[in-house]
Amino acid sequence: MIPHAAWPVDPGVVGPFLIAVLLIELTPGPNMSWLAVLAATRGRAAGFAAVAGVTAGLAVYMLAAAFGVGEVVLRAPGLYQALRWAGVAYLLWLAYEAWTSRGDGAGSPAEPDAADRRQAALRGFVANVLNPKAAVFYITLLPTFMRPDHANPVAQALLLGSVHLGVAVAVHASIVTAAARAQALAQSRLAGRLSAVAIAAIALWMLWETGRSVPA
Repeated sequence: MIPHAAWPVDPGVVGPFLIAVLLIELTPGPNMSWLAVLAATRGRAAGFAAVAGVTAGLAVYMLAAAFGVGEVVLRAPGLYQALRWAGVAYLLWLAYEAWTSRGDGAGSPAEPDAADRRQAALRGFVANVLNPKAAVFYITLLPTFMRPDHANPVAQALLLGSVHLGVAVAVHASIVTAAARAQALAQSRLAGRLSAVAIAAIALWMLWETGRSVPA
């Protein structure tokens, strides 16, 4: 049996950490809602590309937190506010795009090409880099599962952060798979406008939610 102190992270925190991140990822929010809308309107391939972008965006904050850079976001109210408002503006722009898109109800659209997939991935990446809640998670919650008598803080942050990314990928991929089944029902102009309203509502929710966490 491996001695307790030889584990890079405390084995006792792994279970609670998995439960915590699973509950966080299953809570409705910008990623879950946007991925569902995208997969329902653009298909599974675009949805999975967006999942890759979302994961890359989360990884940016994981690395920033592990190496102490991310704390700057929470200690600089101006930077936090800039990220917060940029994220809301970006979601509202996505809502505008959905509102002005022209669905024809003619069934499933053509399979997205490489450019479409890259665009979906980029949007997922940008949306998460502009989401200060990701920084809040990695900088305030992650350290509570780290122990001084195990690996160095950077190693623990990277290991636990990677576990979170794995859970996020599993949850987001499941959402995309489920939402893509409704793709043929989501090609009308009315569906596009309902999607726009949903994304705009997400933006307003994010504005309210991140406002509660503004650094002092």
